[in-house]
Amino acid sequence: MENILTINNLTKKFGPITAVKDLSFTIKKGNVYGILGPNGSGKSTTLGIVLNVVNSTSGGFTWFDGNTSTHDALKKVGAIIERPNFYPYMTAAQNLKLVCQIKGVSATKIEEKLEVVGLLDRKDSKFRTFSLGMKQRLAIASALLNDPEILILDEPTNGLDPQGIHQIREIIKKIASQGTTILLASHLLDEVEKVCSHVVIIRKGIKLYSGPVDEMNASYGFFELKSEQKSALVAWLSKHKDFKNFKEEDDNKIIAFLAHELDAESLNRQLFKEGIVLTHLVKRKESLEEQFLQLTNNLN
Repeated sequence: MENILTINNLTKKFGPITAVKDLSFTIKKGNVYGILGPNGSGKSTTLGIVLNVVNSTSGGFTWFDGNTSTHDALKKVGAIIERPNFYPYMTAAQNLKLVCQIKGVSATKIEEKLEVVGLLDRKDSKFRTFSLGMKQRLAIASALLNDPEILILDEPTNGLDPQGIHQIREIIKKIASQGTTILLASHLLDEVEKVCSHVVIIRKGIKLYSGPVDEMNASYGFFELKSEQKSALVAWLSKHKDFKNFKEEDDNKIIAFLAHELDAESLNRQLFKEGIVLTHLVKRKESLEEQFLQLTNNLN
C-alpha cells in the first residue's frame, strides 16, 4: 500500500522540555489514523512539524514517495490545526471563495464541499450566525477545496456538544469512504475507536503503540485474583512469562494482565501446585480503554 507520510525518529525540544521523542510511524493511503494521547503528549507538535509550521530538533519526515518537497506535498494536504477563523460578516460561500483565491484553486467545488459537510442549505448565511459545530464543519469544507490526498485534523470535536461531535464523526467517515486518507489527533479514546482504522498512541512525546485498532483490541485479557497467600501470589506472577504485568487494588484484589493465552483452569492448577490457593478467580476481556490506560499509566 502506498505511503502518504513517513515519520523517522522525530524529536522536538522546547528548551529543557522534550515534546516529541524519537517518534517514528508511517501513514498509508486509504486509512483513517488517530494520534491518541493525553493533553500535552506531543500530538499537536507532531502535526505542526509535518505541516511545516514547527521546526524539528532532530529526525525528519517524508511525504508520499520521499522525493516530493514539503512545499509541493502540502498542496495535496488539507489541514485544520487551529480554531476555524473566517470573516464573520461574510457568508459561508463567500468565505470559501476567498480560501480558493488564497490556495489558488477553482471555486467550482464550493457547493460540492458544502454538501459533504451538510451546510449547502446555509451557504448564504453569514459565518457569525453559525454554531461552533457548523463553524468546524465549514473549516472541514475549506480543507477539502483542493481535493487533498490526506486530511489532517487536530482535535476535530473539541468543545462540541454531543450532536456536533456525532456530525463531525459521520463527516469524517464519509470523507474516508470516498478514498481520502485521514490523520486526526485526539485525546478521546471513544473518538479513535469509532472512526479510526489505525492508531498511534503517544505519551510525553514517546510512542507506546502503533498499529490497527483491531489488533490492539485483540488482547489476551486479564485475571482478577485473590488469595490469603497474597505475597506468594505476587512473587509467582512477577516471574511468570504468561503475564506482562499486574497491579494490586485496595480490596486485596490483584489484576494480572496476560501476555499469552491462558485459561482459568490451567492457572488455578499451576498455582495449586505451588501451594497457592485462590479465593477469587475471574477472567475478563480487556476493553480498549483498559489497554489505553495501561499503556499511558505505565510511563512515569
